[in-house]
Amino acid sequence: MNDFIAELQKGLQAMTWQEVVAVLFSVLSVIFQKKNNILVYPTGIISTGIYTWLLSREHFKLYADATLNAYYLVMSIYGWIYWSRQGPAKPEVKISRSSPRELATAIFIALAGWATFYLLLVNFSDSNVPVMDSFISATACGGMWLLAKRKVETWILLNISNFVAVPLLFYKHLYPTALLTIFLFIIAIFGYRSWRKAVLQQETSHS
Repeated sequence: MNDFIAELQKGLQAMTWQEVVAVLFSVLSVIFQKKNNILVYPTGIISTGIYTWLLSREHFKLYADATLNAYYLVMSIYGWIYWSRQGPAKPEVKISRSSPRELATAIFIALAGWATFYLLLVNFSDSNVPVMDSFISATACGGMWLLAKRKVETWILLNISNFVAVPLLFYKHLYPTALLTIFLFIIAIFGYRSWRKAVLQQETSHS
């Protein structure tokens, strides 16, 4: 335990200002996500932009995770536009359950992404954790696709990714980011409950 605390203190002391900013905006982003607030996207864009650069550095070699953050960046821009739709012709997108087709698409994105990321890491990088790195990134990709469409199930896929990411981040000595991911995991549980409650209320009001 003392070794862990010592390593955590060492990691906190070694944090760059870029990682501090990325962590802070990640926290803000997930809080806005739980509140179903469109500010989830601009805060997420800042965080993912920094993490894309940070995780691709030779010191960490989390290339799939860096690619994931680049994907987050693109999906955040798409989601920002998608969530902003208003007016009679383009009604605001509400929280809803995934249809079987949407859920199948998200699972396909996760499985295909896992295989693709793994092959790329094994053949074109010096990653020493290709299986976990590719799985974390792929499941998060599926979850992010559902988030852009405001689907309740986004929280499930994102938390699968978070659960696997925590031990990997500790292994890579990214202690502040590992603690952030634990925080995100907890928030995601409440986020799922909050979104599910909102969907049930919508369904009750329309019945």
